[in-house]
Amino acid sequence: MFVKTQVIVNPESDRGRTKKRWEHIKEALKFFLKEFKYEFTEKPFQAAEISRAAIKEGSELIVGVGGDGTMNEISNGFFENKNIINPKVALGIVPSGTGCDFSRSLNIPSGLKNALRVITQASSSMIDIGKIRFRDHFNKKHERFFLNIADFGIGGEVLNKMNQKMAKRKTSSYLRSAVTTFITYKSKRVRIKIDGRQIPFDEYLIGAISNGKIFGKGMKIAPYAKLDDGLFDVVLIKSMKFLEFCRNILKIYSGTHLSHPKVSLIRGKKIEINPESSEKDVLIEADGELIGKLPATFEIVPQSFLVKSFL
Repeated sequence: MFVKTQVIVNPESDRGRTKKRWEHIKEALKFFLKEFKYEFTEKPFQAAEISRAAIKEGSELIVGVGGDGTMNEISNGFFENKNIINPKVALGIVPSGTGCDFSRSLNIPSGLKNALRVITQASSSMIDIGKIRFRDHFNKKHERFFLNIADFGIGGEVLNKMNQKMAKRKTSSYLRSAVTTFITYKSKRVRIKIDGRQIPFDEYLIGAISNGKIFGKGMKIAPYAKLDDGLFDVVLIKSMKFLEFCRNILKIYSGTHLSHPKVSLIRGKKIEINPESSEKDVLIEADGELIGKLPATFEIVPQSFLVKSFL
């Protein structure tokens, strides 16, 4: 049966490699999907505009070709005036980014053909999605959705450093950037409420509000998180000294860090985070994109988003 399909391609994803691979990807799409329209993005958040317009025009499947940031933008286009436009439209993912952590959280296998088999053969799974209310760098209030993980603390600083290097046409791995960022980083003093319950005030290195399991290009920050359980797994890591951080960072990649005495896991539906008045610009990232700063409120929107996967 023909499914009206819109493909959205971020040619600059994976440091521009997606553009170079596009002809190969397009031929594979033709084999698996037969008929589809496609459009390249040319500016930030254009993917949301394209997906929103396509859904309004009757598309039943939106396929994203890119990384986590591209999927985040596309998913935001599924909504208008804070409401889902058509709950029967599904997102299909062709991972083509530097991290693709959401794809890993969905257990989408690596390789183009495997990803396309998921899109064409898997049923659509209904998952939760996160909603954030936050402030941008001009202190203006915003609201947007995220699929996988949002966090405050060193994650935003690492992304900021990596973005600066990319602007200078330099590259650096996430792990290397995390270690070098830590040298000058100061843990953030914040106040946290989870479902109305005040968490003891402390200094935090990382605070990950997790719908999925994986962030930071492969780190299993929330190894027990489920995309469809109606809850965030909030992983809080308190301040650490440099050597302690270096000794434990690889444990986050393997998902064995939760037993550390400075790490806590708390589940909840609504997370409110306010920085101490003395803190300046505690950065927030969501789905691998630097979006703004605290204060912020994170809310789970349960069973609200269709995605092609074998969940």
